[in-house]
Amino acid sequence: MDWRVLLTDGYGRTLEVLARVLKGLTLDDLKWQPSADTNSIGWLTWHLTRIQDDHIASLMGEEQLWIKAGWYAKFNRPPDVKDLGFGNTPEQVAAFAADGETLLAYHRAVLARSKDYFLTLSDSDLDRELDEPRYQPLPTVGVRLISILADNLQHAGQAAYVRGLLQGRGWQRY
Repeated sequence: MDWRVLLTDGYGRTLEVLARVLKGLTLDDLKWQPSADTNSIGWLTWHLTRIQDDHIASLMGEEQLWIKAGWYAKFNRPPDVKDLGFGNTPEQVAAFAADGETLLAYHRAVLARSKDYFLTLSDSDLDRELDEPRYQPLPTVGVRLISILADNLQHAGQAAYVRGLLQGRGWQRY
């Protein structure tokens, strides 16, 4: 099997999880936090998509869809490429609000761009080292693509867990 097919399938699984997690949730459900210092389903979904958008755009040498396609406006946020959720305070997480349709639409747009990018890559592109001296050894494009996927799946799993807590039942029951 070709690695591009594997990446496409792996990244698509995040969307599958998110679609199940977000299905039928109200804005209040999406904002619900198990405690004041934890993340909500909506915030987790937004954050993982922002990271993918940021990192894929960086690998492509292009502008994030957050800015290019005006997603920031659909989320009522500033046009700031660094607005990724890193370092958000509990108050900022609690204030985050977005409906499930907007969250999924943004994720679908970022996923489509990611899949298109995968098709442009050659085997040797995966071995290209990134100019990020803070990491040793230097990461490669291939390592970064797997890192994005792992991050997405972790956050999607966290969102599923929070949904289970919200509804007082396990993952398989909704």
